[in-house]
Amino acid sequence: MSKEKQKILFEVQENETIDMCLDRIKKAGYMPVKRTEKPIFEEIKNGATVTYEPVGRQIIFEAKVIQS
Repeated sequence: MSKEKQKILFEVQENETIDMCLDRIKKAGYMPVKRTEKPIFEEIKNGATVTYEPVGRQIIFEAKVIQS
């Protein structure tokens, strides 16, 4: 077994499209197998009440090594 990691996580960066991230994964020698999205919320206090507004999302790809 090689010393290379079998699975690794890649996060879509702030100024990066999903296609750019997929190209980066491919260039690193990996193939995406799972996509996860997590919402990012902002806490807004209005007097005594607190509400949470969605302000973005975090996209993470799980990738495995391409076997040659």
